[in-house]
Amino acid sequence: MKRTFTLFLLACCTSTFAQTLGPLTVEKIMRDPKWMGVSPSNVYWSDDGKKVYFNWNPDKAERESLYAITPTNPKPEKVSLDERKDMRPAGGSWNTKRTMKVYEKNGDLFLMDAKTGASTQLTKTADRESNPAFSGDDSKIVFTKSENLYTIALNGGELTQLTNFTHNAATAVAAVPAFGGGAGGRRGGGNGTGGGGGRGTGGGFGGGAGRAAATDQNAGSKQDAWLKAQQTELFDVMKEKEKNDKLNAAERKELAVKPMREIGVDDKQIRSLQLSPDGRYVTYTLIKAADGTKNTIVPNYVTATGYTEDIPNRTKVGAPQSTSESFVYDEQRDTVYAIQTKDIPGIKDLPDYVKDYPKELEERQARNEDRKVSIGTASWSADGKYAVVIVNAQDYKDRWIMKLDAETGKLSLLDRQRDEAWIGGPGISSFGGSTGWIDNQHYYFQSEASGYSHIYVVNVATGDKKQLTNGRWEVQSLRLSNDKKDFYFTANMDHPGVADFYRMAVTGGTPVKLTSMKGGNEVELSPDEKWLAIRYSYTNKPYELYIQPNKPGAKPVQVTSSVSEEFKSYAWRAPEIFTFKNRYGTDIYARVYAPANPAPSHPAVVFVHGAGYLQDVMYKWSSSYFHEFMFNNLLADNGYTVLEIDYTGSAGYGRDIRTGIYRHMGGKDLSDHVDAVKLLVEKYGINPKNVGIYGGSYGGFMTLMALFTEPDVFAAGAGLRSVTDWAHYNHGYTANILNEPYNDEKAYKQSSPIYFADGLKGRLLMCHGMVDQNVNFQDIVRLSQKLIELHKQNWELAVFPVEDHGFVQPSSWTDEYSRIYKLFNETLKK
Repeated sequence: MKRTFTLFLLACCTSTFAQTLGPLTVEKIMRDPKWMGVSPSNVYWSDDGKKVYFNWNPDKAERESLYAITPTNPKPEKVSLDERKDMRPAGGSWNTKRTMKVYEKNGDLFLMDAKTGASTQLTKTADRESNPAFSGDDSKIVFTKSENLYTIALNGGELTQLTNFTHNAATAVAAVPAFGGGAGGRRGGGNGTGGGGGRGTGGGFGGGAGRAAATDQNAGSKQDAWLKAQQTELFDVMKEKEKNDKLNAAERKELAVKPMREIGVDDKQIRSLQLSPDGRYVTYTLIKAADGTKNTIVPNYVTATGYTEDIPNRTKVGAPQSTSESFVYDEQRDTVYAIQTKDIPGIKDLPDYVKDYPKELEERQARNEDRKVSIGTASWSADGKYAVVIVNAQDYKDRWIMKLDAETGKLSLLDRQRDEAWIGGPGISSFGGSTGWIDNQHYYFQSEASGYSHIYVVNVATGDKKQLTNGRWEVQSLRLSNDKKDFYFTANMDHPGVADFYRMAVTGGTPVKLTSMKGGNEVELSPDEKWLAIRYSYTNKPYELYIQPNKPGAKPVQVTSSVSEEFKSYAWRAPEIFTFKNRYGTDIYARVYAPANPAPSHPAVVFVHGAGYLQDVMYKWSSSYFHEFMFNNLLADNGYTVLEIDYTGSAGYGRDIRTGIYRHMGGKDLSDHVDAVKLLVEKYGINPKNVGIYGGSYGGFMTLMALFTEPDVFAAGAGLRSVTDWAHYNHGYTANILNEPYNDEKAYKQSSPIYFADGLKGRLLMCHGMVDQNVNFQDIVRLSQKLIELHKQNWELAVFPVEDHGFVQPSSWTDEYSRIYKLFNETLKK
């Protein structure tokens, strides 16, 4: 009895200990994240709005499962396998009255009746049918198959092919059946038309026409022509045959079915297929792949085969880019013609940076070439009267919203946004961004024309524009209500670090805030627009799911409780958020983890967020940086003051902050950190000789620039998966900010750490995954060789053989952050 009681106490104590985190260590916080609890993710509604689905793992199983709730019963229930098999995909397209939805599933098309919830399969083929949508009058489904556009009638199921693209124009043209003997025979036999003594046209006229054609082809000389004329003159049977040949040719011409026009596209890719609401016009884009491109490879050393395997990767910035041209196919006139770009306002404008290169400027001015552009998918008004396309310059300096005259292929300007840095911001992208039709004349879009991304509406008929929202805040997501009377959008109106959900009339006015919890609110609106499913978090509280009526002031109800008892047992800091002025007088947002007991050396560590264009100083949980959040708490527990800032180049603060790093990464973004260190010294009593810095990706790049160019400010740093030379990164990201290496060498040289490596004085730790397909391992190898040649001794490189850009293995996280912690303890706690 006594023994049993002792074992029971031991079991209770063990259970209690397991749920208490105790003092933080690297080993504890870098475990498999399941120890923290797994937040709900991928939240979406059923089509009827009766259920909310989400992925969740409350039991810390090997994999997440699909769960569901209803608005009136918010208790999560695991979705059965049978229900999952019968579920419809979340995407699809609705008809005008929202009574039917068409969607693709496993390469086939299905039609769902909203009233009954029943689905009817429309296609069942070996080919994939995709991109289904309703025709302008809702009587047909328009879809893509094998790069061509088709329709299927909802009444009767008639299948119609609308385009006939061919990738080998010469072969395709030759393969079109000629209306000669064979065709004539089939037509004649089918209609019972005799001729020449009652012979069936299948044998007689088909063969006769073939022989006549052969005779015509061989009559290449005057002698042959004379003989043929003589035969007709002498023999009545020849006269009769010539007469019947002419009659049959005329009949075949009248009965012939016009062949479908072939549109030769050579080896180009077909994109942006779109049918006008009246079915007359098809717009499309042809993309020609660049010649002479060379891709990098990423060697993978730890493989299942035991052999080193190469992973094909990307091009480098400055590599030749694909080009595109957009067209209109007029089915009524059976004509194809290009959309004309030569009259786009500013099509020949050169970027300002070229002025730094007088010789190139002179050459480009002499050539006077149109800039290369790409045209997005045509967007038609419901009545088919107007079409709008978004045109983007390949040099990233312009975005035009243009009205397309489909009958002529001509464009006329509705809006132009020019940015001497690069076009960007929330709701603005080369694919169109947040755009659409309010009615048959009014088209909405987002623009940074005011300095912040806001909502605009243009009257396509008159060209009149109106800005609907304004202020020193950004519209971060945007959608139109079902009845097209209201906008729903997410914005950081109250504070740059707080995201709320709003409703506003399409005519403008004061936005109505629908969410009330301070922090991060990721909202999914129900299809009937009666409910909000909210994924909410706070600075030190991971995401949970809430449900709330779509009414201002309504109380949200918590659905999930994901955080483990062990995680909750520690008092995680909610770092103080504040602003300071940088040397240019700009407000920079920051947050600080203050230690209860500062170490005697009064050390500080600056964490630099990655991506560049990303927001870190927010009142929400960071799903991208939860490891760093916990590590910063550990540092603060051990006497460090830890600072994070949203430096120049970060998201959430408008155009000027976004583009402040143009042509000089490691310029204002780095000086913001130097200014922040000065603040730490003045306000928090930090010893200026004991400041460290760390970060990954762009944060790793910043760490290198800090140690190489500001060695008297930063005593130690850990650069993780760092970009060391921007000329070796990808095109899409880098060319936006630095143009291209061969035409703006100055920007690359002043922005790449490898050119400043000789400035290293403090201790540097570099960590990199060997199978990094984003910032290739080659980047850190090249810098290592440079440091060797410079005879630098105060650096080390830790490699992680199985890790890509974002580490996955807990053992890798633990090893990496153990090294970082050791570095700071050895250098900053003197």
